[in-house]
Amino acid sequence: MYDEEDLESIREATEEWERETLEPALDAHGERSERFATVSNLEVDRLYTPADVADLDYLEDLGFPGEKPYTRGPYPTMYRGRTWTMRQFAGFGTAEETNERFHYLIDEGQTGLSTAFDMPSLMGLDSDDPMSEGEIGREGVAVDTLRDMEILFDGIDLAEISTSFTINPSAPVIYAMYVALADQRGVPRENLRGTLQNDMFKEFIAQKEWVIPPEPSLDLVTDVVEFSTEETPKFHPISVSGYHIREAGSTAVQELAFTLADGFAYVEDAMERGLDVDAFAPRLSFFFNCHNSFFEEIAKYRAARRIYARVMDDWYGAERDESKRLKFHTQTAGQSLTAQQPLNNVVRVTIQALAGVLGGTQSLHTNSFDEALALPSEKAVRVALRTQQIIAEESGAADIVDPMGGSFAVEALTDETEQRAMRYIEEIREMGDGSVRDGILKGIEDGYFLREIQDASYEYQERVEHGEEVVVGVNEYTLTEDTSPDTLQIDETTAERQLARLEDVKADRDDAAVEDALENLREASERGENTMPYIVDAVKAYATMGEIMQVFEAQHGAYSEEIGLA
Repeated sequence: MYDEEDLESIREATEEWERETLEPALDAHGERSERFATVSNLEVDRLYTPADVADLDYLEDLGFPGEKPYTRGPYPTMYRGRTWTMRQFAGFGTAEETNERFHYLIDEGQTGLSTAFDMPSLMGLDSDDPMSEGEIGREGVAVDTLRDMEILFDGIDLAEISTSFTINPSAPVIYAMYVALADQRGVPRENLRGTLQNDMFKEFIAQKEWVIPPEPSLDLVTDVVEFSTEETPKFHPISVSGYHIREAGSTAVQELAFTLADGFAYVEDAMERGLDVDAFAPRLSFFFNCHNSFFEEIAKYRAARRIYARVMDDWYGAERDESKRLKFHTQTAGQSLTAQQPLNNVVRVTIQALAGVLGGTQSLHTNSFDEALALPSEKAVRVALRTQQIIAEESGAADIVDPMGGSFAVEALTDETEQRAMRYIEEIREMGDGSVRDGILKGIEDGYFLREIQDASYEYQERVEHGEEVVVGVNEYTLTEDTSPDTLQIDETTAERQLARLEDVKADRDDAAVEDALENLREASERGENTMPYIVDAVKAYATMGEIMQVFEAQHGAYSEEIGLA
């Protein structure tokens, strides 16, 4: 963007400024630290000038919003057209309680739903499984059968609102329940809008929730992608999730690289099955964390769009613009919330949310200030939602497309983030002998990802322990008095009520129809067919989550991680 003569003048002027202005100031006052770095320990310079982005080609590297390489945003008008979807994560107790919370959020102005499930549901267990004791409805809503889904969305028009489901090993079952509910209500499948997380690679890498081994888990992921492409074309069948990778302790670069690599692995698997990349790629979506280092996070999102556009074009031959346009949801960093002085979390979340907006997110969840202590109260949820609404309506941040574009600092950080992430992605591809998918599977098997995240997490915590990384209220500016707010309490009768409903469903259903549906699913899975139509049939017969998942576990065996920490 600058010719060499201009750059040389800037370099000379910079040297003069350092000599004549900076050095006397340093001699007189010094700086707060000898080294400045992001939360990810990426060192940042004192000052950025055009010389730091000398190789930047505006049209090739930035371009315009809505055009390749989408660095400046996936859509030409961005939030001037419509603001991001405000999608607060919600779910606790039974379907009745969560349905009530859904209606509360909609009444308060939320524009999309996001469903949190309890641990038994996440792990594909029924509430009456012995392993579920003490966990029913505790961390999310309990869903055993289609009957729970019917109650969960009572009074909510499936054709009018988009719904996100944060679930992975048992994602095909939850998705099948949603499709079955739409069929039951007469809502055309092609009108369903929403997102299924359905990202098993990040489970094996970071979240550690699984039922069957990685390869058959991948088959189920691709079953959903294939079925959804045909049956629910407005639905996102997968949300490739870096959020949990970051929450496990990764750096921003690792989060970006491992997430995009996971996404490319799913693309390869679907293409190997015979799917046209331009048929399914437009409905792929991503999910990123937003941590405390404001400029690093903005740079991460901009680098993500640029890498994705180029790789989808160069490696996978995508032709449609929609196939190269990375779209993502953002959630503020749960890892950054503190139990000490929890009201400080309101400020953290605001900074993180603003970075997500300036980075061009398509939807946003702002964590509630009390989430380091419990599931959020209605008051805390309202504050979190109002944070988004104030940013959208009062700050002006939504009025300029990519307002950080052209900042020497942000552009330099975007370039550096892209380069570092691509080195990781290329390494993973090499591990798979030219296949990102095989590289991911190998990295899961030999503990590559675990070691990388473990080292980053340890280094960060060491900096906190030594006071090099300040956490307000934890290692600096502490208080001795208790500042904990009142928190949400889960009704002690939750488990009893959920178990009673499950018992009633089992008593009322046609057991022969259930067994037939499960047998058909079993045979289809053994033949290597797409299992989704059979899962839909099974949930319509009111087969339970656990009964369906047991079909796959019986065929493939239960997975257990055998690698240890190095």
